[in-house]
Amino acid sequence: MLSSLEIAQTIKLKDIGEIAATIGLEEVDIERYGNAMAKLNIRPEKIEEIKKNPKGRYILVTATTPTPAGEGKTTTSIGLTQGLVKLGKKAIVTLRQPSLGPVFGIKGGAAGAGYSQVLPMEQINLGLTGDISRVESAHNLAAAMLDNYIFRDRGGEDRSQSLDFDLTSIQYRRVMDMNDRALRELVIGLGDSRINGVTRKTGFDITAASELMAILALAEDLPDLKERIGRVILGRNKSGKIVTVGDISANGAMAAIMREAVKPNLVQTTEGGPALMHAGPFANIAHGCSSIIGDKLAQYLGDYVVTEAGFASDLGAEKFLNIKCRQSGMFPNAIVVVTTVKALKIHGGVAWDREKIKEPNVDAVRNGLPNLDAHITNMRNFGVPVVVALNRFASDTDEELQVVMEHVEGLDNVTIALYDGVVNGGDGSIALAEKVVEAAESNPNPEPKFTYELYETVESKILKIAQDVYGAASVSYSPTAKQKIKEFVDDGYGYLPICMAKTHLSFSHDPTMKGAPSGFELEVEDIRVSAGAGFIYPLIGSMLTMPGLPPRPAAVDIDIDKDGKITGLF
Repeated sequence: MLSSLEIAQTIKLKDIGEIAATIGLEEVDIERYGNAMAKLNIRPEKIEEIKKNPKGRYILVTATTPTPAGEGKTTTSIGLTQGLVKLGKKAIVTLRQPSLGPVFGIKGGAAGAGYSQVLPMEQINLGLTGDISRVESAHNLAAAMLDNYIFRDRGGEDRSQSLDFDLTSIQYRRVMDMNDRALRELVIGLGDSRINGVTRKTGFDITAASELMAILALAEDLPDLKERIGRVILGRNKSGKIVTVGDISANGAMAAIMREAVKPNLVQTTEGGPALMHAGPFANIAHGCSSIIGDKLAQYLGDYVVTEAGFASDLGAEKFLNIKCRQSGMFPNAIVVVTTVKALKIHGGVAWDREKIKEPNVDAVRNGLPNLDAHITNMRNFGVPVVVALNRFASDTDEELQVVMEHVEGLDNVTIALYDGVVNGGDGSIALAEKVVEAAESNPNPEPKFTYELYETVESKILKIAQDVYGAASVSYSPTAKQKIKEFVDDGYGYLPICMAKTHLSFSHDPTMKGAPSGFELEVEDIRVSAGAGFIYPLIGSMLTMPGLPPRPAAVDIDIDKDGKITGLF
């Protein structure tokens, strides 16, 4: 089979105006970025018109705990959408935008694979329409203005304007869209303090971890974006009072930089279906979902909206349901849990090896089923019908596949279908699409059900996630976390939802605990507030917000020839 990039390069793209027309939009409703990509800039009168349409069914795609083998969540989201089109549905997939860090690091691209991709694959993976760069620039403008305030304040130029920062409290760091571990911890302002600013310790996060990226995904419109940016916390003054971006009057300029980023991006699937890619919040630190703006538009424009949440049910999906759905008022009609035979083998005790994992091992598959069961249970607890998508690989044996199929078919209130969209596109996704339609139609008016209520204490909300979603027995807090909870409650943030920042490699805080661990104590090391995005995020165990490159970065294999043809993307 051809590589994903080779397949993408053989497909003749439709004009983006033709894609827009399939969902009822005209040329005046899009802003072109060439012939194959556009931003939606729908006229107000058109928006009022489409809001009269019946809302489409809303489908969430999540997965079992990630493994190095890859579960294919994005690919399945795209393939399912193509399968729904084959069934005669007007279907739209809504996805996050790829970050350059993972593209050049270990993960590679994030535009699907094989014959279930979104296109143009090269442009999507290498910057799309520039939204992430806008987020990066806006974020770093506030960082520059913050240090300028500190510098001017220390110089005593205008004490009437002094914010009197406590330098030890500053939590706002700079960002860049690249994996670079050398930037995690820095000292800035070295040299002549009269011209170079105040010396202090800081560092960089990857742009996807910026609170502005989470805000972009949760904002309802441009005014809401601007107001939320103003609430972003920079640190505290020496009296202990919180200082925000609004206090340094940076939110107007930052929103101006992000004006175009608010508009969802329209691209297409390998079979010429519409796809919206918008926002890309880090699923460990933030909520890991595409934008509310994009999803709401898609629900009015399509019969079915397929969206994904980052990582597995214990991270992206839990946050999608408890944070994004709580705010947007949208709730899924059905949830798809993606798994693979390879993933279940790893959760069943097989050590990762690219070739060894292909060897038949029915016992390991059986031993890995508790991980799948835990994710199914997590999603059923939200009162939504669940469909398991068993993403088939060429190395899977019929016996291994049958073990998974028979196990799931024996469970209550869950169905399963083999998914073969990587090789066969929409045709290989029809069986899954049929199961999803059946599940969604059985739940036409979903009743929102959440893990916790907002009025509960911070500790109660964290405990419910730990026990009901992760399988923990209890939660422990470091002295720092205990103190910060008290401070944030006193500051008035105790009512916010919880966005757990933890490893994606395990239900627990320990990435080595595979399968479905239970009875452990979840360790909260620190706790912070994203006041603009609107959530509290506890740091569970050790969390890195700036990834590093692997021994052999994916960038090594990416190249371009004299004719501009790119190779090595995957």
